[in-house]
Amino acid sequence: MITTVTTSVAGQQIKIETGRMAKQADGSVVVTSGNNMVLVTAVSAKQAKPDQGYFPLMVEYIEKFYAVGKIPGGYFKREGKPSTESVLSARIIDRPIRPLFPEGYLNDTQVVASVLSSDGAFPIDILASLGASAALHISDIPFFGPTAACQVARVDGQFIANPNQEQLAKSDMDIIVSGTKNGLLMVEGEAQFITEADALAALKFGHQSLMPLLQIQDELREKTGSKAKRSFTAAKIDSDFRQSAESTLQPLIEKALSLRVKQDRYASFDEAKAAAKEKLVATITDDKLRSQRDKELSAIVEDVKYKVARAMILDKGARIDGRDLKTVRPISCEVGILPRAHGSGLFTRGETQCLGTATLGTADDEQNIESLRGQLKKKFLLHYNFPPFSVGEVGRFGGQGRREIGHGNLAERAVKSIIPDHVDFPYTIRIVGEVLESNGSSSMGTVCAAVLSMLDAGVKLKHNVAGIAMGLIKEGDRVAVLSDILGDEDHLGDMDFKVAGTATGITALQMDIKIDSVSFQVMETALNQARDGRLHILAEMEKVMKNPRGQISEFAPRIVTIKIKVDKIREVIGSGGKVIRGITEQTGVKIEIQDDGTINIASADPEAVKKAIAIIEGICAEAEVGKTYSGKVMKIAEFGAFVEILPNTQGLLHISEIANERVRQVTDVLKEGEMIDVKVLEVDRAGRIKLSRKALLQ
Repeated sequence: MITTVTTSVAGQQIKIETGRMAKQADGSVVVTSGNNMVLVTAVSAKQAKPDQGYFPLMVEYIEKFYAVGKIPGGYFKREGKPSTESVLSARIIDRPIRPLFPEGYLNDTQVVASVLSSDGAFPIDILASLGASAALHISDIPFFGPTAACQVARVDGQFIANPNQEQLAKSDMDIIVSGTKNGLLMVEGEAQFITEADALAALKFGHQSLMPLLQIQDELREKTGSKAKRSFTAAKIDSDFRQSAESTLQPLIEKALSLRVKQDRYASFDEAKAAAKEKLVATITDDKLRSQRDKELSAIVEDVKYKVARAMILDKGARIDGRDLKTVRPISCEVGILPRAHGSGLFTRGETQCLGTATLGTADDEQNIESLRGQLKKKFLLHYNFPPFSVGEVGRFGGQGRREIGHGNLAERAVKSIIPDHVDFPYTIRIVGEVLESNGSSSMGTVCAAVLSMLDAGVKLKHNVAGIAMGLIKEGDRVAVLSDILGDEDHLGDMDFKVAGTATGITALQMDIKIDSVSFQVMETALNQARDGRLHILAEMEKVMKNPRGQISEFAPRIVTIKIKVDKIREVIGSGGKVIRGITEQTGVKIEIQDDGTINIASADPEAVKKAIAIIEGICAEAEVGKTYSGKVMKIAEFGAFVEILPNTQGLLHISEIANERVRQVTDVLKEGEMIDVKVLEVDRAGRIKLSRKALLQ
């Protein structure tokens, strides 16, 4: 039986349907708005795997090119691994639903969103996020939903929910908001230097826009008569063993949490667990029970760390490393440390260290992206790497995981608004953020390192940007907002809120909530506290470098821009690209020609650039009346000779203008291929050129 519910947001109708497709999934819905359709399914295993120690939630977002009536490019002509955009969309779906599964639920769970139709008029990932919640909500999978998402833009001071591409292009913000009826669970977005008050207003508008989407999910569950949620009981630890372990561990964990150096603290945690294991587990003779108690002890250690660290902050206002709630860890900055890189910056904040490198390229280095929206080109790239040694671990190296892609995207969004306009700085810019140490937000450290590296590279940034990560500890009515959180504070806290921006406004923000929700009052406090921290970090960065270097690296290509008439573009390119290939082969430069006649000429050799410019200017030059040219006789006729005075430009030297005396035949004086000096007498309206040799003779 097909069941449908419908609502509208900002005048756009949204429909959720179930009972037509993928009926063997635990939950399956098709979400539609206009010509946009996405199928979302949810399936969860009936039992957890033996010895499962974490919640294996897998979210897949799959774009099919038939959704836009296209055949994929490439040799195989079929969709391959998920694109970066697909991975980011999957994270948008994953992050708000993950905290709404019951604690201790460890069954394999998979949510798959498949784009079936798209016309680009509605943000598909918003429909997919809605579908994920709806599929889980109507299923018997334990899930404390529903949730929904909304994309917020602002055009001419007016907020817009779920904008189209034209509206988004005019907007000064692009923020995705996800949450429940009680509050927000996730925020992800970028902005053009908006104030904290504007950001808060956008979040409130987005949350209000979610309400109709939350209501129709409850309506859909009621209409389908969905069966009760599966009975689920989290594994419990024997109360006597827990009590003994906690009493043994608490003083040891308290001592460990007083150590300010991460490595010392973690070593002390290990010693605490080893002491408890020796006392409570080693004497157990039953192998199976001993193995079980050992695993339970690991969980109890985490529980005690959670309680002790949170109590330290809420009761004493003391953090793990001894700071108060607002203090930012010590910062040091260096630039120009890599001799051959075009620009480099090393940013260290406490035990987080990021190396940023900037490389300047030409139009050939732009990234071409094939997506459902068509072919896209990126002139600014930021790549984020998080090697295992940055946290003192051993791990494999390979492709980037979803976390690295997500953190790199956040850093890129934070920085791209300060990149100079391409017409003023016609380079392709690639930033690589190498995380060398991590204990606290490495994505925000990457933002700072990226800015330092671009200043070192001579990039003419519009402003400087810094980023900071905020945390939250909340127990009932007691709330503590933390600036510049440690890794442990992220793990043990209730919120991870990252804000990046300039001295005047926000350029990017990201928030994940691990509890049911937080109030807008708490968010306002976090935004204002983040601003103070951001200004402090910016001041520390600008002590080392505030303005870009006066010139770019000697190893970077020099790009010189010239302008020609549009009707001359064809002549510069030549038939089949023959002329432009000849210029590049002759000079070794790279040439980019735009439709408006702008030509960017790039080379590390200034003389090669000058030579290429001279050739192009020669091709585009036009005859000037009264000017003398050295020309080549191209063709001889009875009435005169045609002389090429400029590349692809010929004029007529009439027989009467060849010499002072009367010339009976042109061939008596001239021959084809001969070089002669001529003067331009006239250029008529049709562009025909009249030449004279006689005018130059004495």
